[in-house]
Amino acid sequence: MNLPELDSRAKWTVHVVDAATGEELLSHGADVVCETASIGKVFLLIEVARRLESGELSADARVEIPEEHRVADSGLLYLMGSQDLPVRDAALLVGAVSDNLATNALISLCGLESVRAVAGELGYENTELHDYIRDGRGPGLPWTPSFGTARELSDFMRRLGDRELVSEAVSDRVLDWLAAGADTSMLADAFSLDPLAHLEPEYQDILLRHKTGSTSVTRADIGIVSGPAGSVAYAVAANWKGRTEDLRVPVIDAIRAIGEQIRARVTGRERDDWSLS
Repeated sequence: MNLPELDSRAKWTVHVVDAATGEELLSHGADVVCETASIGKVFLLIEVARRLESGELSADARVEIPEEHRVADSGLLYLMGSQDLPVRDAALLVGAVSDNLATNALISLCGLESVRAVAGELGYENTELHDYIRDGRGPGLPWTPSFGTARELSDFMRRLGDRELVSEAVSDRVLDWLAAGADTSMLADAFSLDPLAHLEPEYQDILLRHKTGSTSVTRADIGIVSGPAGSVAYAVAANWKGRTEDLRVPVIDAIRAIGEQIRARVTGRERDDWSLS
């Protein structure tokens, strides 16, 4: 794989590996720590799945939403007439639409310090879900909700795909929640999948499990993708905080270019080869 032109005005972290062998396929600033927006929610999902499997939580237990952690923006729960959800459905909303309100409710249920500890317990030193989702960040508040490096995040996705994170059952729960992920606007755009229906292998027999993160100064996408010719684990993030320009267009273009190379590798087919055989 070849690194596309990356806009130098943004801070980048990129790492792509063969999911079967661990072979490095593409790397740029793999150990650079970037803000990762909603990416860190995968560690919350690990903790929720672990507690469900251990019996500490019931899948049907109702999730309370603390008033001090009510937020809007990403997701659907804040728009719903009924916000009385069981744990399993709150976790699904996080995996499917990166729901901020469901995220905060689940963090409160598990405890922020417990959720913060998950990445370290998995062996990661520079990656973490660091805080609740907040409408604003000022003095005295944690600097970001989520941060990480592409090397650690691609490793997370590779291990998740191998069902090695905590246990096979925990990994399977998290993969099921991520399977409904509806945001294919970044790297996954190259796969031409139906954004709302790709639980099973879809275009060119591609199977995707991924998580994205977006803010006004961040784009990030991590995942594991498989096809007839192989499987790849990837993590890409870019930040442009402090710039006077909005760099989302050149950043997304570069991320999609990486995605196209991943698509070609896992399918062994041209992009416009739409034959069904």
